Amino acid sequence: MNDAPFTVAIDGPAAAGKGTIGRALAAHFGFAHLDTGLLYRATGARMMAGESAVAAARGLRAEDLDRTDLRTAEIGQAASQAAALPDVRAALLQFQRDFARRPAGAVLDGRDIGTVICPQAEVKLFVTASDDVRAARRFLELSPGNPGLTLEAVRADLLARDARDANRDDAPMRAAADAMVLDTTDLGIDAAVAEAVEAVRHRLERSA
Repeated sequence: MNDAPFTVAIDGPAAAGKGTIGRALAAHFGFAHLDTGLLYRATGARMMAGESAVAAARGLRAEDLDRTDLRTAEIGQAASQAAALPDVRAALLQFQRDFARRPAGAVLDGRDIGTVICPQAEVKLFVTASDDVRAARRFLELSPGNPGLTLEAVRADLLARDARDANRDDAPMRAAADAMVLDTTDLGIDAAVAEAVEAVRHRLERSA
């Protein structure tokens, strides 16, 4: 491939597999990868330390994304609250758009990439899965470091985040009209990645 910008936008709810697919696509095609959820999680972590949401977003530093606790449920809730604020989203918008159009390709995953951040993306995927499957996946991810965690609590947390993200006034989570919907409920990682790779490969061939 040449060095013309090529953007893959991946959206979907938590624990559907979009991060795993995004990383795999970036590795397969040699694209840069950005988990945009980390921007909001890092903002949420700074909020929990006492900053206002907007100040936290505007003051975000690269090292904030390296924190080891950004995947906790508490920070996930704070991130969802921050993401519902238009001023926070505006503060992080240009960073994401600049990343998306870098030479040699980029993959971004989040909740409004194909609809708001990169509506011009060459490939748009909306990755989803059933509530029960997503809850089980997230429970397996979080429970080793939190022995008191229950599957029911994880499921409730996911559904609360889904509702907040889908119903917010600014940039709600939804599939773009031209997105390929990839349901991973009954797909293993390899099969889900293979479908995504094929979609990107097909679009690259058309762009050549």
